Amino acid sequence: MFVHAIGIDIGGTKIAGAVVTELGEILAEDRVATNAADPIAMLDDVVSMVERLRLQHQVGAVGVAAPGFIDASQSIVYYTPNIRWRNEPLRQKLQERLGDLHITVDNDANAAGWAEFRFGAGRLVSDMTMLTIGTGVGGAIVTEDRLFRGGFGTGGEIGHLRIVPNGLPCGCGARGCIEQYGSGRALQRMANDVADAGGIGVALAEARDANGGQLDGAVVGELILADDPGALAALRRLGRHLGEACASLSAVLDPQLFVFGGGVASAGDRLLEPIKQAYLNNLPARGYHPEPDFVIAELVNDAGVVGAADLARIHARTA
Repeated sequence: MFVHAIGIDIGGTKIAGAVVTELGEILAEDRVATNAADPIAMLDDVVSMVERLRLQHQVGAVGVAAPGFIDASQSIVYYTPNIRWRNEPLRQKLQERLGDLHITVDNDANAAGWAEFRFGAGRLVSDMTMLTIGTGVGGAIVTEDRLFRGGFGTGGEIGHLRIVPNGLPCGCGARGCIEQYGSGRALQRMANDVADAGGIGVALAEARDANGGQLDGAVVGELILADDPGALAALRRLGRHLGEACASLSAVLDPQLFVFGGGVASAGDRLLEPIKQAYLNNLPARGYHPEPDFVIAELVNDAGVVGAADLARIHARTA
């Protein structure tokens, strides 16, 4: 039986690939820009990347982590918001061109969460919930050592759990989703609100003016790490929403551990503290309910490829 597998992580701006060992170690890597406007060219890019990587090491399976809804057979991409895939038979198309390799397709947040569970922050627990706080909010749920997928394969979309009745409209078509209150975009909006209010928002306002009237995520992140009071106030607001959501998730999933990944998680304890406080303030039966741990993801940018490769290896062995 083969040991190495290839993981491919398709993002909005880049496609990353790697040859990964059974222990989660990366032996070789590759990366190209994502041609999101041309799905055919993007498929060509994935095939070419696999062919380049397999020349360096013997592999038996390829796992592709893609954004969006994936079916229960890990074959079809039902819908991807930023790529023109609608009921895309991605596994079949890749299998036709990479016939001797076992192919599987999974949600990108599921892949990242599985990597953290197997090789990162969650490796010592059996039940873990991960939230990836980037441009949007992704989620992965592991319960009793198994990745939760749901009846149709699209379970674990934590970013679209509604937390604010009749709240802000979301790209999914609903209103009040976590993604509108706990994502990187939400943090930028909250930082702009603080900047507009003056007072502790003066540094945010100055940074916005210096950046052509825009507050991008990198600028806000730098101010957070510099402990700017305005930027920290925006982060605390974001953390409060995430903590409230985690309290609701605990009532259903009862995880031993919450893991936070994505770009915003680089704030570390500055993010975790307001999350934990809001969680406790909203936890049902507080004082009588065991409390989970809250940690930052360990694998960072490698989680997608490592998780996709490991899921492909497991799928190949049980197929």
